[in-house]
Amino acid sequence: MKRLIIPSLLVLLVAACGTTSELEQPPAPIESPRGADGGKVATVTAGGVDSRRLPLELTDPRSILSKRSIYFDYDRFDIKPEYRDLVAAHAKFLTGNRQFRMLIQGNTDERGSREYNLALGQKRADAVKKQLVLLGAREEQVESVSLGEEKPKNLGQSETAWAENRRDDMLYSGEF
Repeated sequence: MKRLIIPSLLVLLVAACGTTSELEQPPAPIESPRGADGGKVATVTAGGVDSRRLPLELTDPRSILSKRSIYFDYDRFDIKPEYRDLVAAHAKFLTGNRQFRMLIQGNTDERGSREYNLALGQKRADAVKKQLVLLGAREEQVESVSLGEEKPKNLGQSETAWAENRRDDMLYSGEF
């Protein structure tokens, strides 16, 4: 009996090693936004579109909408007065272009624990989302996530570097 069990277990072990785990499988496809007729939503703007199918007003450096970062003071998540017009401009764009979605990524500097920084980054992202929704964007158009200290803009160890990392980044459909 033991002679049969051990070879059987070895066969099962080898067979199990040959299977593909969930981590090795290709990711699920990401669906594009679709219109009411089931087709892709057309991006129509007077200024045209870029290679990511974003309206040029979102990528033209002369447009306020090309600015996509909001910076915060140390240990704070309130939107500074100098960024209110920027948030309002993005809210107006989202209100007029309901087919677009935005992802707000909340970031922090490296000071503080990982848990604290994740919570602070979420508060920062949620503050901008709340303001966008109050100004007319639909709740389902805007998603807020925290990256904490995981995506620094500046790897330095100075107040200037840390100030660059205390931010929200706003990404539109096609950029995330």
